[in-house]
Amino acid sequence: MKLQLRTIISLATALVATTMSGQQYKSTPTEIWPKTVPGETHAKAAPKLTNDAEHWAEVTNPTLERYDPAPEKRNGQAVVVCPGGAYVILAYVKEGQEIAEWLAGQGYTAFVLAYRIPGKRDGALQDLYRSIRLVRSYGFEKVGCIGFSAGASLCCRASTRWKEPTYEAQDEADALNQRPDFAMLIYPAYLAEGENRTLSPELPVAKDSSPMFVWGTQDDVHSAPCTATILDAMQRAGAPIEAHFQMKGGHGYGMRGDGAGKIWPRLAEEWLKEIKEELKAGTEK
Repeated sequence: MKLQLRTIISLATALVATTMSGQQYKSTPTEIWPKTVPGETHAKAAPKLTNDAEHWAEVTNPTLERYDPAPEKRNGQAVVVCPGGAYVILAYVKEGQEIAEWLAGQGYTAFVLAYRIPGKRDGALQDLYRSIRLVRSYGFEKVGCIGFSAGASLCCRASTRWKEPTYEAQDEADALNQRPDFAMLIYPAYLAEGENRTLSPELPVAKDSSPMFVWGTQDDVHSAPCTATILDAMQRAGAPIEAHFQMKGGHGYGMRGDGAGKIWPRLAEEWLKEIKEELKAGTEK
């Protein structure tokens, strides 16, 4: 396959494009905060990786890594990808880069977010909101998010708390809408931290919460209660949600393996087709 180079509009940096399956293109990660990182006590630095090089152990300077679809597949919508890792590490390859490649294959421009860790849940939410606004500033009117485990918790918080100001504006991008147009929560965690495993108090689910796709399994102590809880809350609020729940799958598999990791993407692809057309129809009104 011949290497092709193309210009990708980003944060005014030169991006290196690399061919992947289906003629997709990826960029070098770009920092999202042009000034100081709000609330961050450490200086901006390169991320620290674990020994297996698949996981990131510390992030003080959040970044976005862009994956563009082949021109003939491009649908004009974008998705921010939030890897999981208990807000302690980031499963950056399995739940980040591999997911972005899949989304690009579906025609979406995907952005892998390296949000702040470890133990920086408020900072992570600021990072996701900033990323959504940045992606809109690149010309994408419709921007969704997908998250895994803690990343799913992050996407759910962004989808239900988008009316709250979380940081002071740093540039004109921060005047744009921070609400995700849709969210996909894959084996979510931390959604049922209320009394008796009820909805977490930090999630003010309402009718105008972002439309959601949720995937969980019965044998997963994290996603089992969370899937049931967010489904009930969204249904009671009259907010759109599609939830899938099967017996076996476990936790933390991304798209790997022959079981749940192969099932949820097929279901999500069908849901994405529906939500894409709904968002397109809303834009054309």
